[in-house]
Parts: sequence; C-alpha cells; structure tokens
Amino acid sequence: MVVATLREWVYGCRSEFAALALGAACTLVPALALGQTFDAVGANLQKRVNGVLALMGYMLTPDITTGSLSISNAATGNSDSASNGQVAGSVAAKWDAYSATGGIGWDFPVARDLVLRPVFNFSYGRVDSNVAVTAQTGTGAELDFLRDGQLNAYGLGGSLMLDYERHRPGNEIDVELRYTNIYLQSFGGTSTAVEGSADSQSASLWARWRAPTGIAMLERPLRYVLEFAHTTFLGDLDGVLGFDDLSSVGTGLELDSSAHDINVTRTRLMARYKVGEHVRGWSVGLAISF
Repeated sequence: MVVATLREWVYGCRSEFAALALGAACTLVPALALGQTFDAVGANLQKRVNGVLALMGYMLTPDITTGSLSISNAATGNSDSASNGQVAGSVAAKWDAYSATGGIGWDFPVARDLVLRPVFNFSYGRVDSNVAVTAQTGTGAELDFLRDGQLNAYGLGGSLMLDYERHRPGNEIDVELRYTNIYLQSFGGTSTAVEGSADSQSASLWARWRAPTGIAMLERPLRYVLEFAHTTFLGDLDGVLGFDDLSSVGTGLELDSSAHDINVTRTRLMARYKVGEHVRGWSVGLAISF
C-alpha cells in the first residue's frame, strides 16, 4: 500500500487583461521524494521512471487537491537486489522530482458571469536520483543513472475550463469545471539508458465562497473563505498511487489591500483537509493576487 502525506505551500498569481486570461502555476515544487528499494534491472527501472513522470503529472496544473505530495513506500527498508548479471547487492534509491508549469488562454463569454476558457499549458520537470548501495553492485547504464542521475522532461497540452464567477458586495462565488491533458516526455539527462513518458489527464470541480466577517482591515472587509474541490485522475495518473480521485475541503481568511497603492490586492491564507482512497492529509496555502 502506498501512504501519501500531503503538504502544500502555494503562491498563486493571476492577471486579467480584458478577455485575455493568463494563468501560471507560479510554484516550483521540490517536494516529491520517493524512498524505495527495488530490483534495478533495466526494464524494471524503466517502469519506475515512467511512474515517477506520472507522479510529476500531479503537479502540472494548479490543482488544489495535489498542490504537493510527499510519498513513501511502506516497503522502504526491506532489501531487494540489484544485479549487473554477475554480482547482486541491495539498492535503496531516493528520487526527487521538481516541476513548474504555466499556461495562456482566452475567455469566451457564454452567459452572464460564465465563460469558456481554453488554455494552452507548458511545463518543465526534472527527476534526480540518489542511490545508496549496501553491497558491490558492479556497473551498468541503469546503475549509473541511479548514482546521482538526472532526467529532464517537458510537457505540452491544454485545459478546457468552464468558469462561473459571481462577485457581489455581500458575497462572491467562484465555480470551475476543468479537463486537463498534458503529455510529458523526457529529454537530455545524464544517461541515455533511461527515458520515459507519461500522459497526465484529470477532470476537476472547484468551488469557493467568500463573504465578509464583519471585521474591517486596511479599509476593506476581512472575508472568510469556504472551499471545496474534487479531482478525478485519468490516463497514466489513474491509480498510479493507489487512488483515482482526491477531494479537498478548506477554510481560511482573505485580506483585501486594494484600497492602498500597493501591487498586492488580496492575500489569502487557507487550511485544507484532503482525502482519497488510502490517503489522508492536510495543507496550508498562501495565495497572493496582483
């Protein structure tokens, strides 16, 4: 069983230029660490690389349910063997993944407060490997990669969003339906023996309610925020961690600084609880609007 603990520290940024909607996940997430022991035979290692790229796919869109993941294998510490065909030994590999993604799209009005937004997404990711060897394992391209190897990956794809935003003095409601499909392909890296790809797909529902608390700060109402999100994972993300969907409920406070001549207009602090099959976790998120 895979046990996942979720932690999140998210910086969000958003700008609006008439009908042009620019969105970017302004986060670099160095938080995916896999502590595992496994048989480092080439075909099995290749399968692991594809799996790590699939895990990276969870971070490619600004999805509340998967802001960042810290994952550990329950079998960590149990020795499996690696072999070059002559000598076998125990290998414990830690893999770290880093990813960043951005997008550009356009709003097409459908009805009052409702727009259809296609978005072109692009991303970059990197996987670093650090191996601990408990016996002489010999040499080989696969083991060379495990010893301080590096794999780069790029992603291209898009999202289709249906976005409802109703802003009133008494309250604000935002609801988004999103389908995302981004294809990840490895390139470069320190070893030609390891290449990988992953098809990252997801469908999500996200909703947020904002309303004044009755307290004024910085000459504007301090708002409380309620939030719900649910994501279903498709393609290579389906079941890769033992679950095919995640849900999140959250609450927080939002400070409005738009009355003052500063670049930051809103600052929001959120606490979220996330749940899925075999998964329980919490996150704290900080978002800033310009």
